[in-house]
Amino acid sequence: MEIMVTPSREDQLKEKPEDDSRLGFGDIFTDHMFLMDYQTGRGWFNPRIEPYHHLAIDPAAMALHYGQELFEGLKAYRGPDNGIYLFRARDNFERLNKGARRLAMAEVDIGVAMEGMKKLILLDQEWIPRSPGTSLYIRPTLIATEAHLGVRPAHEYLFFIILGPVGAYYKEGLNPVKICAEDQYVRAAVGGTGNTKSAGNYAASLLAAEKAYKKGCTQVLWLDARERKYVEEVGTMNMFFVIEDEVITAPLTGSILPGITRDSVIRMIKDWGIKVSERALSMDEIIAAAKDGRLREAFGTGTATVISPVGQILYKDEEYVVAGGEMGEISQRLYREIMAIQYARKEDPYGWIERIG
Repeated sequence: MEIMVTPSREDQLKEKPEDDSRLGFGDIFTDHMFLMDYQTGRGWFNPRIEPYHHLAIDPAAMALHYGQELFEGLKAYRGPDNGIYLFRARDNFERLNKGARRLAMAEVDIGVAMEGMKKLILLDQEWIPRSPGTSLYIRPTLIATEAHLGVRPAHEYLFFIILGPVGAYYKEGLNPVKICAEDQYVRAAVGGTGNTKSAGNYAASLLAAEKAYKKGCTQVLWLDARERKYVEEVGTMNMFFVIEDEVITAPLTGSILPGITRDSVIRMIKDWGIKVSERALSMDEIIAAAKDGRLREAFGTGTATVISPVGQILYKDEEYVVAGGEMGEISQRLYREIMAIQYARKEDPYGWIERIG
């Protein structure tokens, strides 16, 4: 399919941020967006790049009433050669389509979506910040647009991509964060949609997140829905714990997101000869390890944060300090290595990055 491009007029262009050091996350958007439509029986059609604008959808659009909405998050990076790089981008679209199958939505044409995304990034490439640690965030989104009130899969969908320059996701940056283990509310259960980036998963997390913020925590550490005992993930990250010489993360049993950074971390740690276990890990085991000094590190992984060290865990109103409240050796090494690959500052032995401009 040919992708039609309608550039913004001069009077439609937005003012670009002047100071990269003041970039936040998720508040600034570029001049253009990519869109593509779907109808049952017709498939995907009308791929286009247009000036960034509000969406016009029917009040009866099924995404608004029955929650058929998925999104992804990835980044474009500016390398030292001024090149523009993507990191495992196709994996994001494949994960989107897995989510689409789970939510009975139309799967996106990955080839067209990838081509449209690259054209969009190159059109808005002057928005890609140049300061260390900054990047261009990419948000692909899939929503049901058919106007119908009745519980069934929709027959019409809209896929779109928007972009925005970003700095650090957490204001703490690389400083260790404090997280709260949540034993009252649950985010997802095995058999549900917890392993997708469905909008409803995040709505279900907000009340517990507000509760955690009031206790001085940056994020919620979710426990399993059945026993409220085993750690799963943090609201925006997969979690890893280093107990003695073992790096442990929750298994992909269907209730947590199969993170792309998570997968990258597991592969790198194994290549370093460090033991990695994808197994159930209880809060009792973590607390015991924290008390006797065997809990060496804890850190989260995700596209927005890359690596986020955890310095404190709050559980049942008791605080447990991790690694003396400092960033650990493994998380430091992972952060340096992954960032160096993403920004093309070192050779990529995995074939994860792609230069597009």
